[in-house]
Amino acid sequence: MKSIFDEVSFECSRNVTKSYSTSFSAAVRMLAPSIRQDIYNIYGFVRFADEIVDSFHDYNKDELFDLFENNLALSLKHKISLNPILNSFQHTVLKYNIPIELINAFMKSMKLDLTKTVYKTDEEYKEYIFGSADVVGLMCLKVFVKGDDAKYEELKHSAMRLGSAFQKVNFLRDLKADFEDLSRTYFPGTDLNKLDEVSKLKIIAEIEADFEAGYAGIVGLPLEAKFGVYTAYIYYKKLLSKLKNTPSSEIKNTRIRVSDYQKYGLFAKCYFSYKLNII
Repeated sequence: MKSIFDEVSFECSRNVTKSYSTSFSAAVRMLAPSIRQDIYNIYGFVRFADEIVDSFHDYNKDELFDLFENNLALSLKHKISLNPILNSFQHTVLKYNIPIELINAFMKSMKLDLTKTVYKTDEEYKEYIFGSADVVGLMCLKVFVKGDDAKYEELKHSAMRLGSAFQKVNFLRDLKADFEDLSRTYFPGTDLNKLDEVSKLKIIAEIEADFEAGYAGIVGLPLEAKFGVYTAYIYYKKLLSKLKNTPSSEIKNTRIRVSDYQKYGLFAKCYFSYKLNII
């Protein structure tokens, strides 16, 4: 029975989320059970695409990505895939009528990582951020609002800005790996060989503006989603705070993280804020 295969597929998506990101996995567990699995399904899909372009250096990435892209198209056409991650994802896409334009934009940005290493203009940078992050926020928003198109349109801008904030924090946190290991420079007009405090603080100010716009949308989310998204927001805000307080020279040489002890404190704070209706 396909229901058994679907459950196996869903378990794969849950395992991918838990294995690759303990922080995001913890935030997803704060979502209502009615929507939790679908966010796992989205994360599993975007993580596998990202892994192809970022990690599989001993293999032909172009061939792997083309295979993944073709199998994605077939899964959406036939409503099934023998790839459990794609089988899970197509289930969520069809369930919430996630626009194909969002998926195509995501795949376009991922494919750029196979060949493009420098983003020289704001236009190039914004296009990449839109495809790699903003549309993921919109996919999740489709799940959060459960088909309420009016609510989706109301929160769309904030969801995109929050997705941008998360992605830019990741860029700053992973500066060393992106620049030294993958030869990528995402921030236009910034010489990462000579990253100074002025350049760092300019990037952080941009991210803080994204967070402010994103928070306005969190307040308007349905109850099933609000606590989980707020938890992710608080975690990334803490990470940004640590980056802000870290000298630019150190950011280039190490990967800044939030300790497990600090995470537990943040999650407790989020819980009480939620229960006291502070958000």
